[in-house]
Amino acid sequence: MKTLQEVLDAKKHKEVISIAPHRPVFDALVILAEYKIGALVVMEQDKMVGIFSERDYAREVILKGKSSKTTQIDEVMTKNVLFGKPEDTVDSAMDIMSQKHIRHFPVVDGDKVVGVLSLGDLVKETIAYQKELIAQLESYINS
Repeated sequence: MKTLQEVLDAKKHKEVISIAPHRPVFDALVILAEYKIGALVVMEQDKMVGIFSERDYAREVILKGKSSKTTQIDEVMTKNVLFGKPEDTVDSAMDIMSQKHIRHFPVVDGDKVVGVLSLGDLVKETIAYQKELIAQLESYINS
């Protein structure tokens, strides 16, 4: 099974898309739409202080009747961010994400966010791994 770093290395877009905590939610929505992603890492002076996702927007802005133009990211972001390390396996990340019901998983090396993996990224990798195992087993059986 691959490590999180190996999955990050294979991603088409490798940059970490982030936003500052004191920006309005509207700015985050524009960035999410522009990059066609579901979450942004919230960074303050190169340090991850949270994550803002479509889920945060739905639950903390829309359902509470707040304005996306006047509400700041730090008012609605998820502050206790679960994350993985580059050497962690896809399996371990999937376990955490499944148990905690999260869809976006930052990968942190020391203090630096080196990437963000979505549940979709990890599912795709898991399926590829399983297909490879099946092919190996079929080859073994047929030989």
